[in-house]
Parts: sequence; structure tokens; C-alpha cells
Amino acid sequence: MSTSTLSSPDDMPHGHGHVQKASALTLAVGAVGVVFGDIGTSPLYAFRETFASHHGVPGLLPDAEHIHGVLSLVFWSMMMVVTVKYVFTIMRADNKGEGGSLALLALIRRVSDKGKWTAPLILLGVFATALFYGDSMITPAISVLSATEGMKYIVPGFEPWIVPTAVAILFGLFAIQSRGTDRVGKLFGPIMLGYFAMLATLGVMHLSANPAIILETINPANALRFFVSDGFAAFVALGSVVLAVTGAEALYADMGHFGRKPIGLSWLTFVFPALMLNYMGQGAMILSASSPAAAAALVKDPFFLMIPDLVRVPVIILALLATIIASQAVISGAFSLTQQAIQLGFMPRMEIRHTSAAAAGQIYIPAINWGLMVMVILLVLFFQSSSNLAAAYGIAVTGAMFIDTLLLAAVLFSLWRWPLWKALPLVTVFLVVDIAYFGANLIKVPQGGWVPLLIGFVIFTLLTTWSRGRELMRASMADGALPIEIFAKSAQNSATRVAGTSIFMASTNTGVPSALLHNIKHNKVLHERVLILTVAVQDMPFVDEADRYSCKDLGNGFYRVTIRCGFLEDTDVPALLRTLNLCGAPFDMMQTSFFLSRQTLLPSSKPGMAIWREKLFAWMLRNAASAMAFFRLPTNRVVELGSQVEI
Repeated sequence: MSTSTLSSPDDMPHGHGHVQKASALTLAVGAVGVVFGDIGTSPLYAFRETFASHHGVPGLLPDAEHIHGVLSLVFWSMMMVVTVKYVFTIMRADNKGEGGSLALLALIRRVSDKGKWTAPLILLGVFATALFYGDSMITPAISVLSATEGMKYIVPGFEPWIVPTAVAILFGLFAIQSRGTDRVGKLFGPIMLGYFAMLATLGVMHLSANPAIILETINPANALRFFVSDGFAAFVALGSVVLAVTGAEALYADMGHFGRKPIGLSWLTFVFPALMLNYMGQGAMILSASSPAAAAALVKDPFFLMIPDLVRVPVIILALLATIIASQAVISGAFSLTQQAIQLGFMPRMEIRHTSAAAAGQIYIPAINWGLMVMVILLVLFFQSSSNLAAAYGIAVTGAMFIDTLLLAAVLFSLWRWPLWKALPLVTVFLVVDIAYFGANLIKVPQGGWVPLLIGFVIFTLLTTWSRGRELMRASMADGALPIEIFAKSAQNSATRVAGTSIFMASTNTGVPSALLHNIKHNKVLHERVLILTVAVQDMPFVDEADRYSCKDLGNGFYRVTIRCGFLEDTDVPALLRTLNLCGAPFDMMQTSFFLSRQTLLPSSKPGMAIWREKLFAWMLRNAASAMAFFRLPTNRVVELGSQVEI
């Protein structure tokens, strides 16, 4: 296996051809359509929620002091969290061009020295992955629901239809996932460009009456004064301010598709200014109110109330389209994350359909799609409004951001070898910000914050149970396993050799697969050429072709073959075998038989896992997709042989 190191901070992702063919400007436009959908829809509800009453704390007065304080908090949150932390720092840590918690975790796991902190870091990375699934359920619900609520401003009496309409839109969104996002994705960039331009235009319209608010916003003294004067109320408001930066982690997760520089370019030159112009425009509109009562009315829904009557209908429709695109990006992210988790051994095999012949990353996973749809619709029906959902939103995001900082600390100290004086201040600032946001969101737990935490803990339990169960099952199967070299010599005289090739799939590259033992025991037949084949998924997104194959000739027509794949690559075994020329004649699928082992798990009192986790693992094993489908094996050339295993 080849080893790779962290790329230098200025390297573009390797991408294996998926980011280098287009110009930086083209990629920057594409990033606007995919990467920034979540953070781009925050103006619909974030500013409103900051002034609303929460957890028994009265809402903030919409006066100059509070509006300047909140706007300053929003601005400096975007600067510290999105710009400094993600764009300038974390996105420099790529695993051969790929980003996200799992990619970073794979990098740390591969390059680390297996020290005492490796296991806790892996658990943290897995928990960040679990929290992402909670976020991917809440984001479509709150985004689509908030935009649908805007319909009441163009259709009188629409309130009773808000929830049914949101449910119908979400059902339609999930229903079309199986068709792929390639064609629809081409529209994402132009629509989101128009959406962000609309945000900026609305903001400028209201800023023209109060341009001084710009200086008040970038003055950090207003944020500090807000905390000094309001204390706990300001801390509670911080739990809503963080809604303005939800989606920041998507910049890192989607880095492999667009590259660090295009994402940074689109953020700094277009998305960030458009968002801040809109937030400042909302504040300027409220400050221009003729009376405190008028200001209180405006702060209840400032985004929709800032839209001029002449363009209200097209703007609200554009906002609704933007929320659908934001939801689409999160759903696609859940598919990609699931594929990575399966390849890295944290999830059982699932059916994965490729929806584009040209784009390898365009996949569809039915189980994840319909599971997400059920949970998203249940959230809409349970919470009923975007304001109620805002109470549940944020805790999963801030938890994932906090874990990203801890993983970044491991990168700075262990991989980049930064000196203490350079790394410690940066990590400390990030941790202080993350802990403040996470703490403010913990207050939301009784009002709905328990939902993403519960989802996260359930998924974390499933991921760790599957990973630990596979480890125990492999150890149990390896106990007393016969060395393949000895077996190859003894089997030569104990079985009849027939024409053709037999391939026995093995999860490890040691010992004899149980399917081979059962075949000899029951059929007493061996083919002229016998391959013990292991598909080894590496802790890197892509594997160089020079390192793809290894083949050991064991004599008597036996070969042990290892095919290495990255965790973002397809495991199409027949296609991979066509390029393998190390084991004699080329492979003819019509003359090749594949033998698979199907294990039935028997929970036992052996030390390793609690009985309830063993039963959970056994259930996951029974419901995993077959190896035949996962490895794309021809259905008429596969033989499955079962065995029982105790762990």
C-alpha cells in the first residue's frame, strides 16, 4: 500500500480528473450551486429567530443596540467560523483532495502512529458522521418549511396549507432522487447565483437609507457590548446566531468536487458579501420603522417583509427553489457519506446505484433516501413550523464543528508538526467559539434539541457496533485458520481438477476462505485456476493504478490476489479483473465461477461485545446487501456457501 501525506496548503485536490478539467471560475460558479445552499437559506429564518423568545427568556428588543450587536455577532461568526476556520485552515487538510470528517478521519488513522489518542479520535470522527445524519434530516425540513411559510404573503389564508405543501414538496424531492441529479444539477448554479444576487439586492435597497449600519456591523465592540449589557439573554441569542453559519461544514465536505481555491473564491467574493448585505438590510429595515410597535412587527419575519410588493411572487418562488437546492445538496451529501462509511467498514453493505455514466460521484442509495424521507416528513409533522424546528437545529451542526476542531488539533500537532506557539492560540480560539455555540445550543435540548442528539447517538451506536462486530467476526474466523500454502499443497491430491477459474472472495488476505473449505468438503472439486481474492478498501479516496493489484503464485494453480480500492471508488470486481494480467490468462466471465461465504452469526457469552450489541450486529448482518450486488458479480456465475460464526 502506498502512503501519502497531507498535501501542502496550496495544493489543489488530486481529484483524479474530477476537479482539474474546469477553470477555477467555472468551479466557483458550480460551488455556489452545491456547496452554499444550506448557509444561503439561513437569512430566511436566522435573524428572526435571534430576536424571538426562547427557553423562557423574553425576546430581544428590536432597538439599535440589539440590532447592531446581533449583526456584529453574525459578521464575526462568519469571519471566524467560515472564513478563518474552514476556508483558511481546515480546508488545507485534505486526504488526496477529499474533505469531510470521514476523509479527515481516514487520513489521521492512516498516517498516525497508532498512539493512545488514535482510538478516541476515531470515535470522535464517527460521532461527527452520526451528527451529520441528524443535520441532513433537519436541514430539508427547516429550509423547505421556512420558504413555504413565505407563501402566506402571496396567497391569503394559506396558513393551513403550509405543512401539507411542505410535505408534498419534500416527498417529490426524495421521489426523484433515483433519476440522478446530473441534469437538475446543471440548473443549480444559475438559480443559486440569481438567489444570492437577489439577497444582495434586497439588502442594498434597505441599506441605502442607513449605510452607517455597515460600520456598526463590522465593529466587534458592538458584539462585546451586547454580551456585557444582556448577559444570559445574549448567550441564548447565540444559539440562534449560529443558524447563520449552518452549512459551513459543507465547504469542507464538498472540497473534493470543486477544490479549495474555487470554494474560497466564491465564498469571499460573492456568497459572504451577499449574505451580509441581506442581514444588514434586514437590520436597517427594522431600524427605519416609524415606531417600536412597527419594529416589533417587522422583526417577526424580516426577510419576507423586506421584499417589495412588485417582486414578492418571483422572489418567494426563487427562495423556495433555493431551499429545495439546499436540501438536494444535503441529501446527495448523505449518499456520499454513506458510501464512504461502507467502504471504511463502519456500515453494512447497501445497494448503491450509479446515476451517471460520466460522474462517478453521482450515486443513489435507496435505503438512505427513503429512511431520510420518512424522518424529514416526521420532523415537519411533529414541529409544524420553522421556528419550532429552529430549536432542534444547530446542536448537530455545532457538535460536528466542535469535533472538526479537535480533529484539526490532531492534524496541526501530529501531522503538520506545527510548533506549540503557532498551533495553540489558533486551536484555543476555535475551541472557545465552538464551545460557546455548542453550549448555547445545549439549552435547546428540552425544546427539541434532543432530536438530533438522539438520532446521532442511535447512528453512532449502529456505526460502532458494525465496526466492532466485523472486527470480532474476522478474529473468530481467523482462529485456527489453515495457512493457504499448506492447503494448496494438500488439496492438490484430494480433489478433482476441472476446467475454468474459480474465485473465492475473502475478507482478509490470510487463511483459507470458509467457502473454499466447504466446497472441498461437499463437492470435492477444484478448478484449474483458483483465486483467493480480497478487495481491500484503503484509507484514501483513490488508489494509484501502480498500487492497484498484488498477486502471489501459491503453486498448483492457486493464487492469492489483493485488489486495492479507495473509499470513493467503485468495487466492480469483473471490471477490475479485466485489467488484471498477473495470474495467467485473461479472465473470461463465462468460464469463471465466484464463490461467496455467507456467515450466520451466533451471539455468545464470549468477551467482546454486550449480548444486545451482538444481536444488533446479527440483525445488521442479515439485512446487509449481498456481496454479489456490492461487487457487481454476474448473477449466473455465483455460488454462496453458508457457515456459522460465534463472536
